[in-house]
Amino acid sequence: MVNSKSTVFIVDDDEASSRSLRWLVESVDLNAEVFRSAAEFIDGYDPTMPGCLVLDVRMPGMSGLELQQHLRERGIELPIIFVTGHGDIPMAVRAVKAGAVDFFEKPFKQQELLDLIHKAIARDAERRYTKSRQAEAIKRLDPLTPREREVLQLIAAGNLNKVVAAKLGLSARTVEAHRASIMKKLEAKCASDLIRIAIELNIGLDEQ
Repeated sequence: MVNSKSTVFIVDDDEASSRSLRWLVESVDLNAEVFRSAAEFIDGYDPTMPGCLVLDVRMPGMSGLELQQHLRERGIELPIIFVTGHGDIPMAVRAVKAGAVDFFEKPFKQQELLDLIHKAIARDAERRYTKSRQAEAIKRLDPLTPREREVLQLIAAGNLNKVVAAKLGLSARTVEAHRASIMKKLEAKCASDLIRIAIELNIGLDEQ
């Protein structure tokens, strides 16, 4: 589902091109913001703002590919669609390998671009939702003691209580007590609730 607050950020030094892209985006009731350079975008973009980036490749100063790298290095995962009139295959391969949603050469079919914009916004919304759920789950783990976290990790990996007890050098009764405490603190009604929380945090997935 597209977030009504999502914005398509357009970075293109060509005024006519950026104006056309903005009109296209707004024609389907999406928000649009235009930046004339990579530096202007860096200064004006708030990473908490959802949406996607429609980016030109060749611009004065920092290029589109350099901006893509800059965002990656800072952990900003805003989906990027490259649109350029001066592309080539190696450039497209580099962009896509670095995580771009797609690479369009002008002229392009408007509907194809709009379809990809909606896809990119949906991808961004899903990523933000997943991160939000993970943050909530991490907060729920705060009340657990270090030992309880160890027990949860082993349980999430599919170990029975007696196996957990053997690995931690505890009695089965102690493991049962820890498990009961964990379920109470996490408000888990059953084992499947514990597994769900563990999956959200990748807890126990690498435990043998």
